Amino acid sequence: MKRQTSIMQELFSDWKPFELIYVIILLLLQVIVYAIAPDSFIGMISGLTGVLCLVYGMKGKKVTFIFGIIQCLAMTYVAFVSHAYGSFAMNIIYVISQPIGWFMWGKDDAINSFTRHQRRYVFIGAFIAWLIGWFVLAMLQGQLPYFDSINLVVSLIAQTLYIFKFKENWNLWIVVNMANVLYWSLLTLHFILGKTDIGSLGGNLSQVALQLALLFNSIYATKVWSKAVNN
Repeated sequence: MKRQTSIMQELFSDWKPFELIYVIILLLLQVIVYAIAPDSFIGMISGLTGVLCLVYGMKGKKVTFIFGIIQCLAMTYVAFVSHAYGSFAMNIIYVISQPIGWFMWGKDDAINSFTRHQRRYVFIGAFIAWLIGWFVLAMLQGQLPYFDSINLVVSLIAQTLYIFKFKENWNLWIVVNMANVLYWSLLTLHFILGKTDIGSLGGNLSQVALQLALLFNSIYATKVWSKAVNN
């Protein structure tokens, strides 16, 4: 009973009016996209749970990892049928990381931060890793490897920082989300123009909507976590 009460508190407590309004809008966006192109129910599930995962993550709630594992499983399928191999590989890692994150967030509620010099090394390392990932994915003939590499390597670094509650994870997620908006938008355009028949229109559109939602959430989360560190 106590465990159930704790989960209910995680889900429904400590919401600001602004947060409630924007999470409802972001969820409705996923439903609207599905209504426009209802050919990928799994894509919509990925979008809905992805929004909830990152919003609860912004709020520092452990329940984020419950929604996270559902979203990652759904996104793994969408990425596979779209030949987004970097995203596919990264989502397998995401699935594994969810129980790790649940355990780590239960040990310490404090939000951490790097020094200016440490932050510089992290961002330089992420850039070098992106170049290496681009080369490897291009060799595998994946779609748009320069964007997909961000899904694979930069996301891996961001997810690691997220699990250990370093506020800089949101700066990297902003880069990842911006790249993903362009990536899935291009895949959607290619599909509409008939340049590719890989994946589905609904699956691609659901990911565009999701990445726009996550980009907004990442920007807001940067402010929330920075404020928590400074306090």
